[in-house]
Amino acid sequence: MQDSKFIPAIVIALALIISATVFGSFYYSAQSVTTTDTLSVTGSTKVKVTSDKAKLVISLSRIALASTLATGYGEIAADLTATRDLLTKEKVDAATITENPVVVNRMYDYQNNGGELKYELTQSVILQADDVNQITAISKKIPSLAASGAIVSVQSLEYYYSKLPDLRVSLLTAAVKDAASRAAKIAEGTGRKIGNVQSASSGVVQVLPPNSIEVSDYGSYDTSSIEKEVMVTVKASFRLQ
Repeated sequence: MQDSKFIPAIVIALALIISATVFGSFYYSAQSVTTTDTLSVTGSTKVKVTSDKAKLVISLSRIALASTLATGYGEIAADLTATRDLLTKEKVDAATITENPVVVNRMYDYQNNGGELKYELTQSVILQADDVNQITAISKKIPSLAASGAIVSVQSLEYYYSKLPDLRVSLLTAAVKDAASRAAKIAEGTGRKIGNVQSASSGVVQVLPPNSIEVSDYGSYDTSSIEKEVMVTVKASFRLQ
């Protein structure tokens, strides 16, 4: 009879010990989670910049039959001379000009029914300079060459900001500060404070036209506008206190 009473007592004692152990483990785990809670926030910053480099691509083109190919070469050479004269008149530094060779491509004329072959002759002249306003002004004068019979057009006009790598460093610092400010506001609403930065990762750089909201996951670089906005984002995690 005494043994039958002693066994339940042992079982109850073991249950209490196990319960205490489990509770202690849970309490320690809860305490650990509380002291290592983090808050992840995305910060951003944006600054306006003015392009300091421009690239203008001028396209020359002529179409010639196989029997008049030599004439086509002569015509495109005359167009190149007219282009050179314009650039000289605009006092463009010769070191900023690149003249690519003439490229000849066969044209497929499905309406010609096996007649004489046609070819397109093209040539490009590239200007790259720091004087953005000068390059822009020249691009607007290219159509005037048509008055002399030249077939010349602006293929592209692009604007760049050369100091972007250095600017990115300062913007990352500002973006982290913005993330910290946002995190502090969020933590304040829960009655807590933020501590040290646990981790931080920068997003891609966005070079945008003024007032643009079109961003890309892979980053973007607008070359169409002289005035630009450079935006950088940072995702940062802060320890909560």
